[in-house]
Amino acid sequence: MWKEASPRTIYLKDYQPVPWVIRTVDLDFRLHEKGTRVISRLTLERNPAFTGQAAELRLDGEGLKPVWLRLDGSELHGDAYGIDDQGLVLFNPPEQFVLESEVELAPEKNTTLQGLYRSGSMFCTQCEAEGFRHITWYLDRPDVMARFKVRLEADRDKYPVLLSNGNPLERGELPDNRHYAEWEDPHPKPSYLFALVAGKLKYIEDSFETASGRPVRLRIYVEPENIDKCDHAMQSLIRSMRWDEEKYGREYDLDVFNIVAVNDFNMGAMENKGLNIFNSKYVLARPDTATDDDYLGIEAVIAHEYFHNWTGNRITCRDWFQLSLKEGFTVYRDQEFSSDMGARGIKRIDDVRMLRAHQFAEDDSPMAHPVRPASYMEINNFYTVTVYEKGAEVVRMQANLLGPELFRKATDIYFDRFDGQAVTTDDFVRCMEDASGRDLTQFRHWYDYAGTPELTVQGEYHPDEQVYRLQVRQSVPDTPGQKNKPPFHIPLVVGLLDSHGRDMPLDRSDGSARPELLEVMEKEQTFEFRNLPEAPVPSLLRGFSAPVKLNYPYSDAELVFLMAHDSDGFNRWDAGQELAQRVLLKLVEQAPEGADMLAEFTHAFHRALDAAHSDPALLSEVLSLPSESLLGERMEVVDVEGIHAAREQVKAHIGKRLHDDLLSHYRDLGEEGEYQVTPETIGRRRLKNLLLTYLTASGSREAVDLCVQQYQAGHNMTDVIHALTLVADGDHPARQELLDDFAARWHADPLVMDKWFSVQARSSRKDTLERVMALQEHPAFSITNPNKVRALIGSFAMGNPFCFHSADGKGYTFLVDKVLQLDGINPQIAARLLRSMARWRHYDKARRELARGQLERVAGQNGISRDVYEVASKSLQG
Repeated sequence: MWKEASPRTIYLKDYQPVPWVIRTVDLDFRLHEKGTRVISRLTLERNPAFTGQAAELRLDGEGLKPVWLRLDGSELHGDAYGIDDQGLVLFNPPEQFVLESEVELAPEKNTTLQGLYRSGSMFCTQCEAEGFRHITWYLDRPDVMARFKVRLEADRDKYPVLLSNGNPLERGELPDNRHYAEWEDPHPKPSYLFALVAGKLKYIEDSFETASGRPVRLRIYVEPENIDKCDHAMQSLIRSMRWDEEKYGREYDLDVFNIVAVNDFNMGAMENKGLNIFNSKYVLARPDTATDDDYLGIEAVIAHEYFHNWTGNRITCRDWFQLSLKEGFTVYRDQEFSSDMGARGIKRIDDVRMLRAHQFAEDDSPMAHPVRPASYMEINNFYTVTVYEKGAEVVRMQANLLGPELFRKATDIYFDRFDGQAVTTDDFVRCMEDASGRDLTQFRHWYDYAGTPELTVQGEYHPDEQVYRLQVRQSVPDTPGQKNKPPFHIPLVVGLLDSHGRDMPLDRSDGSARPELLEVMEKEQTFEFRNLPEAPVPSLLRGFSAPVKLNYPYSDAELVFLMAHDSDGFNRWDAGQELAQRVLLKLVEQAPEGADMLAEFTHAFHRALDAAHSDPALLSEVLSLPSESLLGERMEVVDVEGIHAAREQVKAHIGKRLHDDLLSHYRDLGEEGEYQVTPETIGRRRLKNLLLTYLTASGSREAVDLCVQQYQAGHNMTDVIHALTLVADGDHPARQELLDDFAARWHADPLVMDKWFSVQARSSRKDTLERVMALQEHPAFSITNPNKVRALIGSFAMGNPFCFHSADGKGYTFLVDKVLQLDGINPQIAARLLRSMARWRHYDKARRELARGQLERVAGQNGISRDVYEVASKSLQG
């Protein structure tokens, strides 16, 4: 047996087609609690696209116990093949042949949750990115697409439901109380899209008629106790299917569409062809168990995985460097779907807030990488906000540059041209070019270079000419391995407001047919607007038209003006965020002008709160403060304690000064009737709970009692968990009583208990780390369950910067202890947790030394996984 001496780096430049291709796959699973057998029959032939010399064929395979091998019906002997810990090598295979094999697996011991594993009492799989090699010998890469036929055999009583990809063929009874089911997928697919599920499950069923009149059977399978929590997911699926037909002309292509919810899952969900396997968090919802954000998340993830049927399954990525081809495009599609189903402006704000907090931070860290990375050690580490969310922004920019009609034309070309193929991001962009006649060579820099571009803008009004000029300079910061980057192609959408806050007509001197869209393509560029009778206030980067940082010398008064008048809801919110950041950062600095700025900010806050006809959802966003993490992004050296104290000071100041007004609005929003998930009701709850946050920060006993009353009223989980969060963060006498009550009420519901863990892990109390450590012993916690780890350890390390970055370094030590423990259990989850330390250089010297010591401790461990080693080594090198 051979073993790698050190992790190997894989490069995009080294891509080559496979020497052989697989045409058909027949799999026979004999499922047992111990010792599952997999019999595989592959038909292979030389790949005409491969022009090199290859006498050997290597099939991927890890952790497989071989039973037998046959080539064209004859048993293979030792001199014809070799096996190491990376796979199977056939030394001199013929041009065409059939390879049959049987291997034994131990899914009951598989804690990595890749390949075939157990979740509770069921069998299930996760094969993206490279999990199929843990099931059988195979060319486990996305450009090898084959037709699969699958037979599943298991105990009839323990596993009455047997599911796989495609359409059902037949099922039947077997001796010894066993039974079988056969499935066939008529569409060629890569191995990462293979799936099976076997278990004792119940389902809800519905149907969908496609635009062409074909009936499709829809089922959602869950464990029996959760059968009453599936309706929202089913309706989300039906809406997704209809939307994809209307917006993109994409019909579903199988007779059935199945979803299965499992409790143990590394990610949110998986788009396996015809059999989507979901983390139960993104399926199960009832008003008393799920928050508004849970409902919105379920709708978005259901849509995302369904949309993958065309953007990921029918057309997949040639290699894993092209991951954003399917993920970026599909995230864009699910964002647009959610915008159409709900409140478009609020959805855009939510998406950008997340992008700035996480993706901008990733770009400004040693983990920075392009949307299409040039290399990786472990592909699981590149399921990142850059590939997904920034990738979606890159697609959004192309949609903006082309406009709706040409973008739809381009996507139609893409689907028609590449259906059934594995392709690249260049192929995608080429469809944009072919539809529009535009040269997008410079635009491709968005795929090839890491880093967040920065735009510095100056405005100058010339009254004698009635001309306004915007001067734009762009720069892209250096990132690991990339310096002196060329200018990007950046779509900058703008508006100009007159002194009454109205949008002024735009008349560009270059005669542009779309005067609001400035295409910034040079390092320095000037845009001229004519026929303006007065100096405008510019509204820049409307709708966040590009994922960039914008620098414009707005005065505080201009920001207040934009907050009140900008017709672009995103920029109204963004102006308020910029104003709040200025106030908070001055308070962090303890600058003399901070008190005056806080008074002015409170006045602007009051005016916005009392504005007539305000949209509660938008108002809740405008009145929210920037997060501690986002404020840290604005500082050269993050002042952990100063940022936390400043935010607490502002919340308390507003809560005290505007107490009666806040209380009046809170009561006006009032109790609601039957829980509904609509933009209006969600907006009202968001605003009500934000006002309760400010009231609680005032320190008044009345406000804290309101939290207790809201918790006890129990109208819905959104209100309950927000009230519990506020009480748990303080010293109210009822604090422990409410926490205990919540746990007693929901101890049998794993997803609700995750909220309970998270509430305590995010608390800013001094004893939070001690509490987190103690909660690891709670019966509801399990170190092998990713949702539990994310809820407790992840919430502390990624959602509580004040406590995690404590000056004593205990947060770092605790996290690394958990990372090292998890590395032997589930390396993917361990590596994702460790990323929270990637920006350690942004802190003060003492914290830097403590963090570096812990990262060196990780990197120096013997036998560490590729996943964790790559994060630790890059964090130290950056």
